[in-house]
Amino acid sequence: MPRQFKKKPRGRDINGWLIVDKPSGIGSTDVVNKVKRAFDAQKAGHGGTLDPLATGLLPIAFGAATKTVPYVMDGTKVYHFTLRFGEARDSDDADGAVTETSEARPTDEAIRAALPAFTGDIMQIPPVYSAIKINGERAYDLARDGQEVVLEARPARVDRFELIARPDADTAIFEVQSGKGVYMRSLARDLARAVGTVGHIAALRRLRVGPFLEAHAVPLDKIAGSGDIPLPSLDVLLPFATALADIPALAVTEGEAARLGFGQALSLVEFMGRVPPDADPDGGLVRVVAGERFVGLCRLEEGMLRPERLMADAIRAA
Repeated sequence: MPRQFKKKPRGRDINGWLIVDKPSGIGSTDVVNKVKRAFDAQKAGHGGTLDPLATGLLPIAFGAATKTVPYVMDGTKVYHFTLRFGEARDSDDADGAVTETSEARPTDEAIRAALPAFTGDIMQIPPVYSAIKINGERAYDLARDGQEVVLEARPARVDRFELIARPDADTAIFEVQSGKGVYMRSLARDLARAVGTVGHIAALRRLRVGPFLEAHAVPLDKIAGSGDIPLPSLDVLLPFATALADIPALAVTEGEAARLGFGQALSLVEFMGRVPPDADPDGGLVRVVAGERFVGLCRLEEGMLRPERLMADAIRAA
């Protein structure tokens, strides 16, 4: 029987994060495809979808960094959005069709009085134009086909929801700090209803994703411009472990790292005085390092340090 050879992946083996400042009018997947082609990268993915209307931070992971995408998506997000009162839209943003109108316009005081109900642990119904699957189909595909889409409310965490500007009676600008899976379009829609009118998002910008800030962002046209341009410099990439900077660090010896590498859970008694004070002992994650080497992520559970996702020894911590 002839020997089977594994096909070599196309493109360059690149590891790291590129933080793109996404322009309006393009989807997140399209941005990933453009950037992947620009870098001629083997593997790429993004750390949290932005709607086509939205601008701002879209973290893109290359190579080994794709393993850390779930932890980026779990990180804190900060957004600014403009809520336009008086028109409900089927997509809950300016790209949709008008479904309802209202002449009512809330006062600043009414808006601020309504905000606490949308802060903390809340239940939220996602927009019908969302990527949530219903019987294997994306909700937005069903909505575009004219089918009725009914989505159930789901838990969401909003840490901060503030009115920061009121340009005129028709619009209000907010800053939101939230956790994973919170829909800004739903917040805008539901807040408008709560103050006695209807509304939709007219503009949305993401300012932070986990440890990534606007200072890290590179405009898309600087990376994937039009025409025949050379491959972008890898200097714009952040080390893949940057994505885990928000996770408390725990130093281990090489011997302890080796035991974790074999899948062993280690007693936290061995780490007395070393467990970072901001780590959650009841199921929290820690970023394990041996000297300068990033070992992986472990979870503190029932008095044990349990391996969750370990990285290859060749990848160095940053």
